[in-house]
Amino acid sequence: MFSETMSLAAGAVRIAWRDYRRGQSAESLLRPWLADTLGRPDSDLVLDRDARGRPQLQVPGQPHLDANWSHSGDALLVALGDGVAVGVDIEWMRPRPQAMALAQRFFTAGEATALATRAPDVAEAAFVQLWCAKEAVLKAHGHGLSFGLDRLEFAARDDGWALVACDPALGTPADWHLHAFAPLPGYLATVAWWRVDRAGVRVAGSQI
Repeated sequence: MFSETMSLAAGAVRIAWRDYRRGQSAESLLRPWLADTLGRPDSDLVLDRDARGRPQLQVPGQPHLDANWSHSGDALLVALGDGVAVGVDIEWMRPRPQAMALAQRFFTAGEATALATRAPDVAEAAFVQLWCAKEAVLKAHGHGLSFGLDRLEFAARDDGWALVACDPALGTPADWHLHAFAPLPGYLATVAWWRVDRAGVRVAGSQI
């Protein structure tokens, strides 16, 4: 069972997390939570994949729903969106000795510089937090990491990151809403969403 849940954006986004063991079917674990949260029998839920492998949740009479999930280490995170396209990423805070090299290769120059100025004891956590934010946005967008981590840019803000620029295919930073948090000890996660109409088309510059 999912031990924790959280609602965001006045209930438009609901997220939950639970223990996970390598090799388990994430879909079989999250389907009961989705059915219970929606108040629908499991048989009403159809989870397909599009051409890029992104999950597609289909529920009769509710075309405006979206679901996304991520697992890392011993944790599984799932999100349910109502009227929004949603993406999530969770990362286990294991040692990442190549974090700065990865940042220089895959992030923007500004992001790599911002990470390089962090003290070593916090730089890896900042890297993971930034990775989570980027992956969550790209999963909500639908293309995933293949779209390019350098096609959206974040700037350091206090203890986190704020989206400040992105490829036109991602809309504008104002279209996006992000929530970064630590669902479990030793884990960091981000959920990202943008508003869509009933046809699944992004509503630009929306506030939720």
